[in-house]
Amino acid sequence: MLNIILFGPPGAGKGTQSQFLREKYNLTYISTGEILREEIAAESELGLQVKEIISQGNLVSDEIVAKIIEKKLSENMDSAGFLFDGYPRTVRQAEILDEMMEKFGMSLTGVLSLEVPEELLIERMLERGKTSGRADDNLDSIKHRFVEYEAKTRPVLDFYEAKDNLHAVNGVGEIPQIFENLCTVIDAL
Repeated sequence: MLNIILFGPPGAGKGTQSQFLREKYNLTYISTGEILREEIAAESELGLQVKEIISQGNLVSDEIVAKIIEKKLSENMDSAGFLFDGYPRTVRQAEILDEMMEKFGMSLTGVLSLEVPEELLIERMLERGKTSGRADDNLDSIKHRFVEYEAKTRPVLDFYEAKDNLHAVNGVGEIPQIFENLCTVIDAL
């Protein structure tokens, strides 16, 4: 079973590359952002709570996210593997994911970290904001997301690096080239 985490700062292209990776490797896609946006669109109680949190540029609690992930894993045990996009975002979430995977008799194949300079990330997200309709693609929210990323999410890289499971991938260039960079690493794993 191929279990991959696609990691990187906001705007690194995780969503775009995930589409190609899940098709090529026939993976079940787990995007906390996508799942949470579906809840927001449904205007569920959870969705309204999440909307408020995200609109301020903050991260949704580990408890809420863990419930969503565990449900998705249990529903797709016959999958060829899982592709995690935007999860885990904190060291605690990484620990929880390890526990969940062990519970289901799985292990993590690798963590691929898209490396992109911050200036380019900001440019990408502002451009995306012109057409996405996402409330968090404005300069104030973007800057806040980078602060949150550095404080809470960057330590996740250290967590996986200590387990010798982190693989840096150049996230600058044309989309097909970045995809090829990712596939080269995955195929070597």
